[in-house]
Amino acid sequence: MKKRFVYLPICLLFAGPAVCQQNTPGTANQNAALAQPATSASQPNPAAPQPKLIEVDSIQVTTTVEPLPLAESDRSVQVILPSDLPIGTDSAVDLLRTDPSLNVQARAGEGVQADLSIRGTTFEQSLILVNGFRVNDPETGHLNLDIPVPLDAITRIDLLHGSGSTFYGSDAIGGAVNLLTGKPAPGLTLIARSGAGNYGSLENHLRAAYSAGPFAEQITGSRDTSDGFIPDRNYSSNALASESWLKTKPGATDILLATSDRPYGANLFYGPYDSWERTKAWLGSIQQQLGSRTAASFGYLRHTDEFVLFADQPAIYENNHITSAYEAALRRADDIGRNTTVAYGLEESGDTIHSNSLGQHARNQGAGYANLSLRSLGRFSVSLGAREEVLSGQGSVFSPSAAAAFTLTKTLRLRASAGHGFRQPTYVDLYYSDPATIGNPNLKPESSWSFEGGADWTPANGRLRFTAVGFRLNQTNVIDYAKLLPLTAGEQWQAVNVPTLDISGAETSLRIRLTATQQLQLSYTAAHSGNVAANVLSEYAFNYAAQNAIFAYTGSFGQLTARTQVNVVQKTTQTAYPLWDISLARNAGRIRPYLRLLNLSNTGYTEIPFVPMQGRTIMGGIELSWSRR
Repeated sequence: MKKRFVYLPICLLFAGPAVCQQNTPGTANQNAALAQPATSASQPNPAAPQPKLIEVDSIQVTTTVEPLPLAESDRSVQVILPSDLPIGTDSAVDLLRTDPSLNVQARAGEGVQADLSIRGTTFEQSLILVNGFRVNDPETGHLNLDIPVPLDAITRIDLLHGSGSTFYGSDAIGGAVNLLTGKPAPGLTLIARSGAGNYGSLENHLRAAYSAGPFAEQITGSRDTSDGFIPDRNYSSNALASESWLKTKPGATDILLATSDRPYGANLFYGPYDSWERTKAWLGSIQQQLGSRTAASFGYLRHTDEFVLFADQPAIYENNHITSAYEAALRRADDIGRNTTVAYGLEESGDTIHSNSLGQHARNQGAGYANLSLRSLGRFSVSLGAREEVLSGQGSVFSPSAAAAFTLTKTLRLRASAGHGFRQPTYVDLYYSDPATIGNPNLKPESSWSFEGGADWTPANGRLRFTAVGFRLNQTNVIDYAKLLPLTAGEQWQAVNVPTLDISGAETSLRIRLTATQQLQLSYTAAHSGNVAANVLSEYAFNYAAQNAIFAYTGSFGQLTARTQVNVVQKTTQTAYPLWDISLARNAGRIRPYLRLLNLSNTGYTEIPFVPMQGRTIMGGIELSWSRR
């Protein structure tokens, strides 16, 4: 899902020389103009013109830790480019809200304890990656968007809808989100941004980058704070990252070091308590090419979670969790003929937890995978993959997948895919216990089969693109927290395996290029889950977005870029509610003022039950940009 570090060798590894000649770093800006947030990937008609702001296929979805380019797999792949949005977008969570198939469940601004689910699944069934490395916390899925890398370092977000376990292993039942960093342009660049708003909100961001010859370095940092819109809902979100790119004799090297620190008031997060929480994360990774077709990678993640039930009386109840995880991979891809690629590799990973409430535990797993990609077989393209993952103490899991597409006409393309997914229980699922919740050490891994079929229609003039997809997810041994009805006094939420749970739905997207610099987006996703047993009360499995619609307009007028988005969400536990955001920013010059208006309709709503979100928010500031080539 990524075109990172010393682009040409990696592109050759996965895409072949014909594509790479069109996608070298010198043409990155031209290629980026062909992509737009949340655009469905498809194979373009070679004879058709490439419409600006619509197609994504000219940008290769590749990385040294990627089993295959997902844009070649005939799957539902969406792409978000932060550079296409006005200056001032402040967190990855804001960007993810541009895709209606993603259900973002936040408890506060700036991504503070935000969860993410895809196509009606639970938040623990979505995999979050940074440059292809897992950042899901093995402690709990509640922290799957606690990302250690600042948004300023992210140049692209790739979204896989539907099962991704063939590519990534555990957790990718609903899909996967890959946040990608990028090598800076040649020369020296300094960008500083500072802003303020209501609720005592302050934001400060910095990016410093240098690139020349075989070496490049980028340092990014961010600090976002707020006094909170109600008592004990203040937060401080801090992140810092350094990334280095080297061209060495064996091949390109990419080294990433990142850390984050997020203390925040947790009033009402876990019940009627003035709680307090603080999370910290450290991420280190290295990716090394070994020739033009082989790559090795290693990543290490450490995460801490300190929770106090009563902020002013920590002695009453406090939890401290420390988790660590590592993963290593060796991958290779070979071209067999002009239109066929075989990608294969081996992976090893493991994680541990040290906790005053969950105890000390460890587990590891190893996997091997292979994928055959056949492109341009007349009107057909086919992708076949398989993964065998061996789990410590729990046997093995086989996850095959298949995808195919057929070009019916020059403007209409049909596609379908199927794949197996699985998820291991988190340590909280297995071992947590408090007066309200109890884990279950006998939980089995979740298992699923994902199916989808759809069509992409792009008229010859390239100004319009329409995508429609129907999907089905059949799950077994779903992990949920439940209570039996009728309720008894003091009854706890119990972690259980639900035998079966099916989800059906559809997603559509219409994009219209009004002019060369203006685009309109109309997107809609609906999901429906089978009913829970009549005598069971579910805590998480049925808190999904049953309907999510987005209307968005983006346009540039001289040096001004404007965007407005109206998001209407209807969750299974709520009535529909609207969220209206507006962003304005100067897009040229060294001094670039910006204005961001969030929840302009001042809607009262909750994304997590019983945890209210803040109302109308106004943020404004200035970005200073300086560069020397």
